[in-house]
Amino acid sequence: MAFGQIRHATAGVPGTVAEAMRYAVEGGKGLRAFLVIESARVFGIDPDHAAPAAGGIEALHAYSLVHDDLPCMDDDDLRRGKPTVHRQWDETTAVLAGDALQALAFQLVAETACTAARRLDLVLGLAHAAGLRGMVGGQALDIAAETASEPLTLADITALQAGKTGALISWSCTAGAVMAGESPQPLRRYGDALGLAFQIWDDVLDVEGDAETVGKAVGKDDARGKATFVSLLGLDGAKRRAAELVHEACTSLDVYGERAECLREAARFVISRRN
Repeated sequence: MAFGQIRHATAGVPGTVAEAMRYAVEGGKGLRAFLVIESARVFGIDPDHAAPAAGGIEALHAYSLVHDDLPCMDDDDLRRGKPTVHRQWDETTAVLAGDALQALAFQLVAETACTAARRLDLVLGLAHAAGLRGMVGGQALDIAAETASEPLTLADITALQAGKTGALISWSCTAGAVMAGESPQPLRRYGDALGLAFQIWDDVLDVEGDAETVGKAVGKDDARGKATFVSLLGLDGAKRRAAELVHEACTSLDVYGERAECLREAARFVISRRN
C-alpha cells in the first residue's frame, strides 16, 4: 500500500531518476509505513486514509538511505541485498533520486485524508523529525563521532540514535493519533522505546549477522573502532537492553487494550529480525 503510493507518483515519468526512486524503495521491510497504518487503526482510521502518510515516511526513509550510502557518507556498496543506488547508476542519479524522494515524502503526507489542520501537524512533525533536530542532526553526530578524539559514551550514543533512527520511527508511531486529533503521548513513549530497541538490534546484527542475510555490509562499526551499544554494553547486555525497551514499548500501549496488539507484535519483531 505505502510503496504503491510511491510507484503511482513516479509512474509514467521517464528517465533514470524516477527509475532509481522506485529501485530505492524496493525490498524494504516497510516498518515505518506499517507503524503509520497500525497507529491509525488504533483510532479506527481506514488504512486507505492513512496510506499517503505511510507512503510519505517510506519515501523519506528511502531518501535517507540513498544519501547515507554515498561515498561522502557511509560509502556502502550493498543495500537490501542489491547494489546501492550510486553503484547501480552513479552518484549524480543517487543524489537527485534522494532529493526527489524527500520532496515526494512531504507531498504524500500533505495528501493524507484528514483535516487541513491535522495534515499541517503531520507535515510539521515530519519536518522536525527529518531535520537538524532529528534524523539529519543524528547523522551529523554519527559522522563526527568517527573522527572524534574521545569515543562516545552510552548517553551520547542514545541521544545520537534518538535523532538518526528514532525520530522517524517516533513520527510514524504518533501519526495515527495526529490524524485522529488525539493525544500522541502513549504512542510517543512507544515509538521512543521502539526506535532505540531497533537501533540496538541493528548493532547486534552488525556483530552476529552476515551480509547475505542482513542485506548490507556487516562488521564495519567494529572495523572502524566505532562505539556502539554492543561495544559499550557487550553483546548480551545489548540484547537485554533491547528486550527491556520492547517491554517498555508494549506497556505504554496498555491504554489502548487489544486495539494495539499489532503494534505490540511489531515491537517484538524488532528484536527477533535477522535483517
